[in-house]
Amino acid sequence: MKDGVNGVALGVFIFFFAAVTVMGFLAARWRKAENEATLDEWGLGGRSFGTWVTWFLLGGDLYTAYTFVAVPAAIYAAGASGFFAVPYTILVYPLIFTFLPRLWSVSHKHGYVTTSDFVRGRFGSKGLSLAVAVTGILATMPYIALQLVGIQAVLDVMGVGGGEDTNWFVKDLPLLIAFAVLAAYTYSSGLRAPALIAFVKDGLIYLVIAVAIIYIPIKLGGFDDIFAAAKDKFAPPGKPPTGALAPPEAGHWGYATLALGSALALFMYPHSITATLSSRSREVIRRNTTILPLYSLMLGLLALLGFMAIAAGVQVENGQLAIPQLFENMFPDWFSGVAFAAIGIGALVPAAIMSIAAANLFTRNIYKDFLKPDATPEQETKVSKLVSLLVKVGALAFVLTMDKTVAINFQLLGGIWILQTMPALVGGLFTRWFHRWALIAGWAAGMVYGTLAAYGVASPNGSQQHFGGSSKEIPGLGEIGYIGLTAFVLNVVVVVVLTFVLNAVKAPAGSDETSPADYTADAGDPGVQQKLPPATAGAPGGH
Repeated sequence: MKDGVNGVALGVFIFFFAAVTVMGFLAARWRKAENEATLDEWGLGGRSFGTWVTWFLLGGDLYTAYTFVAVPAAIYAAGASGFFAVPYTILVYPLIFTFLPRLWSVSHKHGYVTTSDFVRGRFGSKGLSLAVAVTGILATMPYIALQLVGIQAVLDVMGVGGGEDTNWFVKDLPLLIAFAVLAAYTYSSGLRAPALIAFVKDGLIYLVIAVAIIYIPIKLGGFDDIFAAAKDKFAPPGKPPTGALAPPEAGHWGYATLALGSALALFMYPHSITATLSSRSREVIRRNTTILPLYSLMLGLLALLGFMAIAAGVQVENGQLAIPQLFENMFPDWFSGVAFAAIGIGALVPAAIMSIAAANLFTRNIYKDFLKPDATPEQETKVSKLVSLLVKVGALAFVLTMDKTVAINFQLLGGIWILQTMPALVGGLFTRWFHRWALIAGWAAGMVYGTLAAYGVASPNGSQQHFGGSSKEIPGLGEIGYIGLTAFVLNVVVVVVLTFVLNAVKAPAGSDETSPADYTADAGDPGVQQKLPPATAGAPGGH
């Protein structure tokens, strides 16, 4: 790591950061609505985004700074096991093609803003809706924290903020400033801000990856040398292996269950659904599920940076710094600044969407359902804006007070938790057979088992006794697998068994306010809520 501050890289970083900050505040005027004081406008961008805006928004939402930093960092540390992220992002698109258009249709027909809105309407259960809302908020907060960790990693490599012995306020001041800027433009512009900034973010990331995948291998002597260096690191002669270029047989179950479980969980997160519901038509969603796999190609190339960092001789104690450090070592200072800006802005977009999604859940499914049922749309929007700030403050506290490795493992916990909402959400989109009480019991069983199982996992290096990983022995199989998927299977078994019992004793099933036709409705159909942008608003998206 170079001594002192990299002034050129920092200057370029600040330029791009300032540019997207201005865009964030100007976004409030983009596709400006007559009535801005509604969650449809602030929290869903007026439900008006077309194919390209939705594509960039979903991409900016799902491929985060943590993806940019952590996937290659996992490969830098352990090799092929970190590649699980590539197949899981490929698996996810056929899955969402089957259910996201149905969710869009029923949500627009009934004006649902969150997944909990749908669950309450489908099963007539405020209790089940509350469980889904609390789980969504709980799983989202550490995810936001990790976006801030990504910004912090970039600032550390640029030499901003001082060393470990620096006063904590001085050390974290740049992160606090970035946080304040993010909070301010999210508050003022809502979902329009990350939607507009996503164009810059994705453009920068594609540019950096295209340059890195060509320029760095040329400097390192080609991919033959890169893979040879990785092999030498993971399997040094006469020493136990520390990783592998291909998952060993003992790791097959872990690799497969982590990929499948992560794929199932990805679109359960509130921010994924928020970006989906902001699109203007059912067809936009279907089209996006066919073109989003382009991001998986990008992710595969991105993952190879982990091997490049090994070949380049990058030595860091904190693996999250490996890729920023690789960029600083290999690129000219000015392009390092561009790369760091791509990571930093790549953190701002998803952090904004996540905080909006969590705020919408609180407002619609806790505040309005339980605290103030007669809340006006203006009051709902005001509460959502305030809660979006509180969620970010909670995430910031996470980053400033907890060890970074703990934060990473809590993000894995987020996946374990959010997966337990799938039976109610996806099951409810296709059938009313599941009983609402059975769904609550299954959710509780999955949450309790998943949390306790993760609590009992120590980190491989022994530095952490609890929440040290996301994999544990699968009961009855004797194989090591992803805790989230095991908890999900337990959840489904409980739901199915109890549904048979509750239906047999004719327990009250609750009312269903939806009808079969609602799940295939499209923009323009009678009763479908749609808010198209004014014809004069020139927008970089559309059909």
